[in-house]
Amino acid sequence: MIKTFRGLMANDTQDTIVLHTNDGSTGYRIKKFEIIGITENVDYETSVKIYKISQTTLTDEIDFSDNTLLAAGLYGDSTSGTARPTQIVIFDQEVFNQDIYVTHKATSGSTAMNYYIELEQVKLDLSENTVATLKDIRNKAVRTLTT
Repeated sequence: MIKTFRGLMANDTQDTIVLHTNDGSTGYRIKKFEIIGITENVDYETSVKIYKISQTTLTDEIDFSDNTLLAAGLYGDSTSGTARPTQIVIFDQEVFNQDIYVTHKATSGSTAMNYYIELEQVKLDLSENTVATLKDIRNKAVRTLTT
């Protein structure tokens, strides 16, 4: 089953997509992640990212060594000349069973961005459930220790 989520985010904000369940037996995998500006009449240099844990500081930088980062998208557009929007999106095939967090931070300007996410819903057996839940607990503990 595919679940879809979409939203419009102001610059320097974070959305929470609630996915957790009481027993953790439902997992998700990102199948599609797209971002687009609200109009072609604005200059854009922005990043939209999906994390496994809530972010206390939002940045426009993408760091693939961060094991809590599930997906990242860069979006650029210019009103000068004949420039057309560019979008680069990369996402991980990791299965997760907790809430995810979408962040938006512009490099320049402060224009809002749209996002669209498709998640594949998968049934987790007990061992997969345990692994996914323990990864989330570890990520939150590491985040707490480093901040």
